[in-house]
Amino acid sequence: MGAVTLFSYLMLAAGLALLIVGADVLVRGAARLATAFGVPALVVGLTVVAFGTSAPETLVSIQAALQAQPEIALGNVVGSNIFNVLFILGISALITPLAVSRGLVRRDVPIMIAASGLVILLGLNGRLGRFEGLFMVALLVVYTGSLVRGASRQQRSARADARTAALEAGKPVDATRRPTARLVAGNILLILLGLGMLGLGADWLVDGAVRIATALGLSELVIGLTIVAAGTSLPEVAASVAASLRGERDIAVGNIVGSNIFNVLLVLGAAAVVSPAGLRIPPAALTFDLPVMTAVAVACLPVFFTDMEIARWEGAVFLGYYVAYTAFLVLDATGHEAAPLLGSGLLFFVVPITVITLAALSVRALGQRRRTRREG
Repeated sequence: MGAVTLFSYLMLAAGLALLIVGADVLVRGAARLATAFGVPALVVGLTVVAFGTSAPETLVSIQAALQAQPEIALGNVVGSNIFNVLFILGISALITPLAVSRGLVRRDVPIMIAASGLVILLGLNGRLGRFEGLFMVALLVVYTGSLVRGASRQQRSARADARTAALEAGKPVDATRRPTARLVAGNILLILLGLGMLGLGADWLVDGAVRIATALGLSELVIGLTIVAAGTSLPEVAASVAASLRGERDIAVGNIVGSNIFNVLLVLGAAAVVSPAGLRIPPAALTFDLPVMTAVAVACLPVFFTDMEIARWEGAVFLGYYVAYTAFLVLDATGHEAAPLLGSGLLFFVVPITVITLAALSVRALGQRRRTRREG
């Protein structure tokens, strides 16, 4: 057991190192590519980075669906989305308050909320079939297309403004100036390298952690509820924290919102398409886990809107909620008598009170902005 444990610790350390380096490489390449083409960093975070960091969830859920393990596919997405918002945004905001763009609040967060509610609506019959899966994937294609079109419009507008400014200043206008092929190829290579390191790092870290937990005598249930559940979200952790440290706060927040949209529409949709019998939605998921996922998405709207940032205290609240949610999962799985009380408190008291409080703060902030505009 000693040799296995030593190898497991080496895998854990190597996986963590790959995640840290891979996240920095991915964010660096994506940010440079966005700058080179004039694409807003938020769009890169919502698309390239979000899709790349959702790769582990995609692979795990599709594999689980093909192996007739639909509850793993569903639990992977629901658990990852809750983890993404409560843990990753929470810890990223503790590092540095995260600025939130108006476009994210007005367009992408409502889409994340709608996608979360859509799963509940489509799963009321206890199953996500192939038709529902195709519908969800089609919605993602439309959403991604709208992001690309919006970025193209912004790019054309920025070029037109730059051309007008150059003409007014009497400077020559270089209409043919474009990023060099070497610059583009180099940053694409960085993105691919970063994504590869993230995937491999997540796999090694989860494998090493499971080996260590098993060697220490922890049950498979506890391992599955903690290490494996969070494992597929490790790329999002690394990418968002790296983006926060590098000052790319639009990528940090956009990565989480984009990943959650991708997880619901692409990962669940694709899993439902490939599953021979569709994805079964257990009653417990309909009555607790899916509503919690939706409530967490709803809570993002007032949090993001208040002062257009995620403050450190809001990040701490998110982290506290994740600890409480994980505690409920462990207590419920072990049959502890406190589990129903904790679950009911989270679902029917703590989360609604928080959403109402944050909504009130948002209304107050909106009123202050309107008064400031009138006085100005």
